[in-house]
Amino acid sequence: MARYRIRLLTVVLFTSLFIVYSFMLYTRDIREAYPPNALAQEGKMIWQQKNCVSCHQLYGLGGHLGPDLTNVYHKRETPYIEAFLKGGTVVMPNFNLSDSEIIALIAFFKYTNSTGVADPRSFTIHFDGTISQQAPTKY
Repeated sequence: MARYRIRLLTVVLFTSLFIVYSFMLYTRDIREAYPPNALAQEGKMIWQQKNCVSCHQLYGLGGHLGPDLTNVYHKRETPYIEAFLKGGTVVMPNFNLSDSEIIALIAFFKYTNSTGVADPRSFTIHFDGTISQQAPTKY
C-alpha cells in the first residue's frame, strides 16, 4: 500500500510541476533583445518564402548544402552578396529576385550579422530550456 502511495504522489508531483512549468513558459512575454527594423523583417519573410533555410544555415541551424549566412554581411558586404542573389550559382538557383527583395535580404543579413555569431557552442542554455548568447559581437 505504501508503494502505491509513493507512486501516486510521484505522478501527481511531476504532473503538477509540468503544468506549472508549461504555464510559466507559455504565458511570459517574450521579446527579441535586438528586434529587426521593417526592411530586415521583410528580408526575413523573403528568406522564409524562398525556403533558404533548406540549404543555408542561420546561427548554425538549417541545411548544409550552402554556407552558414549568419555573418555573411561581415565577410562579404553588399556588392558581393548582391551579385550572388542576382545571378545564383551552379548550385544555388537564380530566384529572379527584384531589386527591392535583394535590398530587403541584404538588410536581413546585416541584421543577423549584428545579433551574434553562428557558433551554437557559445549559446547559454537556461533552466527553462531557452537559449541566449552573450552580448552580440560588433564587427
